[in-house]
Amino acid sequence: MVHHTINTKMQPAPRASSKINSMKQLLWRVASALIVGSLVACGSAPRQQAVVDDYARPTPSAPAIATPRADTPRASGALAGLPGTPSPQQAYRSRWVLASWNDLPGWPDDPLHEAWNAWLQNCERPGPLFGPLCPDVRQLLLASDDDRRLWMMAHLQPYRVESLDGAPDGLLTSYYEPLLEASAQRRPGFEVPLYAPPEGLAELRRAGRMWFTRQEIDTLPQAQEALRGREVAWLADPIDALVLHIQGSGRVRITDANGQVRVLRLAFAGSNEQPYQSVGRWLLDRGLIRDASWPGIKAWISSTQSSNPRLVQEMLWSNPRYVFFQPEQRSAADADLGPRGAQGVPLTPGRSIAVDKDSVPYATPLWLSSRGPSANLQRMVFAQDTGSAIVGAVRADYFAGTGAEAGELAGRVKQNLRLWVLWPR
Repeated sequence: MVHHTINTKMQPAPRASSKINSMKQLLWRVASALIVGSLVACGSAPRQQAVVDDYARPTPSAPAIATPRADTPRASGALAGLPGTPSPQQAYRSRWVLASWNDLPGWPDDPLHEAWNAWLQNCERPGPLFGPLCPDVRQLLLASDDDRRLWMMAHLQPYRVESLDGAPDGLLTSYYEPLLEASAQRRPGFEVPLYAPPEGLAELRRAGRMWFTRQEIDTLPQAQEALRGREVAWLADPIDALVLHIQGSGRVRITDANGQVRVLRLAFAGSNEQPYQSVGRWLLDRGLIRDASWPGIKAWISSTQSSNPRLVQEMLWSNPRYVFFQPEQRSAADADLGPRGAQGVPLTPGRSIAVDKDSVPYATPLWLSSRGPSANLQRMVFAQDTGSAIVGAVRADYFAGTGAEAGELAGRVKQNLRLWVLWPR
């Protein structure tokens, strides 16, 4: 059983002088040759340098959980190396600028052993470009962080991600997997349903049409009839349901009639295709709050629910987007792993991010640098998920983990971001 932890208080170690860094880089180059030689001796051949044409070589693979809309004008959201994915020369929404390892803030200090499980998960569905690296990744599981660093420097090339107009700065937000109390049947105290997709939703999406809004789902008999019998669980609080819809997946803890407690994981199974609208922005625009973080929104709800429930309901309906779920079956060994992202592999707290799939392909390792009041992060992460609000070149959503503590962090992170793609040489 694998347990993941996240250290949100990590501070970068003091930087060495440029002279010491130069000497250190020289030693790394020498040692790199030694470690590559040792990997060859252990049965791992050195990787052949890829050429640009290799990036577009199609390889059969299972479909990703999240698929692009039928009317998308180009191939997108693919694993690295499939047709239509970005290359170091140009991407659909970003450009990549050649960089050196010295450009990566905090590169010598990242505890890579904390990231290696995420890379092992990545190797479950790596795509044709990163797949050839996976035998070495598995072999380095018990290696030291220095050996891992040397191997990465020998096999990967950093590229700074920029917008098409050359801006290197972007936005980091965060998300998490809620853990909520629920009931398998409707009963007093648990009367807010979570639904599986209605019949015909996939065909509607392929036709580019939207289903009922959140308000219509709550009020129209036609919408409610279409969802009858599709309840997968019942929650106590409509605010919890909204949080689950926004996060896209989560876990619910159900107590059965015999007193047995079980945890059910709910995975994203589709949406009504309505545009997402921020309830925080709705509250800010009306001057109802000043703190639009989730803790701030929940504080407003707590103070308003009893005195003006209609206003709280109006706030909920201000986001017309509605998400449907399906129970996800996991083996006992995988029960503690994170939810599956759009790449199709379990997410790792603190090491998985959601990206714009037209800027960075799934399965790509990246270097993330972000400093703010909620978190100081300089670390390797993996592009393993996406989201409707994650749009732009330098844009990422940081997976904080599962439960209330992760939710507190995720609700507050909104800060500057820089990204470097770590691309195979």
